Amino acid sequence: MAKKYKSFSADTIGQKTSAQPENTFYFGPQNYRLMLVGLAFIIIGFLLMMGADANTVDGKYDPNAWNEDIFSIRRIRIAPLLVITGFVIEVYAILKRNR
Repeated sequence: MAKKYKSFSADTIGQKTSAQPENTFYFGPQNYRLMLVGLAFIIIGFLLMMGADANTVDGKYDPNAWNEDIFSIRRIRIAPLLVITGFVIEVYAILKRNR
């Protein structure tokens, strides 16, 4: 007994099928929302990393001064953690399947 395939049967040649067109987009609305959340995490992380450099005092370069703020917990731990979290969210948003 031969198998009948829905779209490749000899009986259906020349007939119009009533199949619904499939969604051709890979990303759905939830993927885009997750991408925006990941992008926000990355931007906030980079903004937290910004600040004066090691030799800047009141916005001016001073070779005799040392700014200990470059070693703050915000710049060394929190900001990179937010950036990495943002990249992880981005990868998840790209790989998440749209249903």
